[in-house]
Amino acid sequence: MTGRAQEIRKVLMIVLAANLIVALAKLAIGILTGVLAMVADGIHSLLDSVANIIGLVGNMLAARPADENHPYGHRRYETLASLIVGGMLLVTAWELVKDAVAHLFENANPHVGLVNFAVMIGTLAVNFAVTLYERHEGKRLGSEFVSADAEHTGSDVAVSLSVLASLVLVSLGIGWADAAVTLVVVAIIGLAAWRILSRSANILVDGAALDPAEIARAAAYVPGVRQVRQARSRGPGDEITIDLDLEIDAPTTAAHSEAIAKEVRARLRQRFSGLTDIQVHFVPARQSQIDYALAARAEADALGLGVHEVIATHNQNGLTLEMHIEVPRDQSIGEAHEHVTEFEERLRKAIPGIGRIVTHIEPAHPPDDIGQDDGRARSLAAHALHIARNLYPKNHWHDLDIRAESDGGYAISLHCTVPGDMSLEDAHRLAEQVETEVRADVPAIHRVTIHTEPSEAARRG
Repeated sequence: MTGRAQEIRKVLMIVLAANLIVALAKLAIGILTGVLAMVADGIHSLLDSVANIIGLVGNMLAARPADENHPYGHRRYETLASLIVGGMLLVTAWELVKDAVAHLFENANPHVGLVNFAVMIGTLAVNFAVTLYERHEGKRLGSEFVSADAEHTGSDVAVSLSVLASLVLVSLGIGWADAAVTLVVVAIIGLAAWRILSRSANILVDGAALDPAEIARAAAYVPGVRQVRQARSRGPGDEITIDLDLEIDAPTTAAHSEAIAKEVRARLRQRFSGLTDIQVHFVPARQSQIDYALAARAEADALGLGVHEVIATHNQNGLTLEMHIEVPRDQSIGEAHEHVTEFEERLRKAIPGIGRIVTHIEPAHPPDDIGQDDGRARSLAAHALHIARNLYPKNHWHDLDIRAESDGGYAISLHCTVPGDMSLEDAHRLAEQVETEVRADVPAIHRVTIHTEPSEAARRG
């Protein structure tokens, strides 16, 4: 059993012992003195004990892990046990109604003594303490059953008060007071039963656990989510499942989709407590304005290719797409050409109106191609930095990194500060010029990456 299940079991065992003591005391004194109200109240307390036993069994079943026949776990057994408690409350109410009617017709006037008052006051104190204890523990442990049983025990307090009041009235010679007060108690028990039954039934029929509008608002703020099509939730308050249908751009890659789903789950867990499972389903949306780079990456992913530096231009021949394609490095030029041709055919179907596709084929670089730094690498890095500073002397060039790659060449990355109000297009043009000049002047450098950043960010860093 889990730690939570063990704590719930401990609470129920304590309550079970208290209910048995209370029930036996009421039954014994009620039978000995002939006070039927105490006997009925004792039977009511015995029902509490039965409810505790049901709760213990339900808790034991609910704590079992998921299996082949119950892939979502056994948590609903606890909800089912709560439903049974509610049903038992209704049965108790019906029995009390019958007893009250019988007493009214019989005009019964039982003998009441000091021992009756002593037992009822003592059991009342026990029931009140148990109710407070269960409510606190039910809230702390997030247990439906313990909270439901606290409602049940709370009804015991009302029953005991009514019996105590009826004892006072009966001792004053008002015999019908016992039956009249019992009918009031029936109404209290019925209300408690309704709350338990409605709450448990709502869980069992998969009623909404959270406001769908609140769920949708939390998910809609995640970048990449165009629209929340549907937001559903179900389950008890401490084990809620959420199902989301999110609309994203049609060419979004699997890796990008997973990143969106991860962020959605993180934000929902920040917003709501008690979430155990969040299912995210993606629905593609066709854009009126196609993201050519995203579409190209999606088609390349399907073929195991890499795409970067996608440039789209429009001229008299229509749309032209130019890009770099990374193919497996163990392929021959013929195999690579066939592979890229298949990619181009797929891209034409995905993006209508393409006039021309220009692809630059290059071998993919595995993630473990980083070599050891040496004197030549430092010399090449210094040369590249010199070129960048000559081209743009007013910009601050820093954080230069260089690594050797498995093809015998080198790759460098370099940071450059630019004015914060510079347009993205101008910043890209600056970086592109430096990359081109470095590759042209230093053939040993095969890959150049320039990171442009506003000068304000650099100062903060």
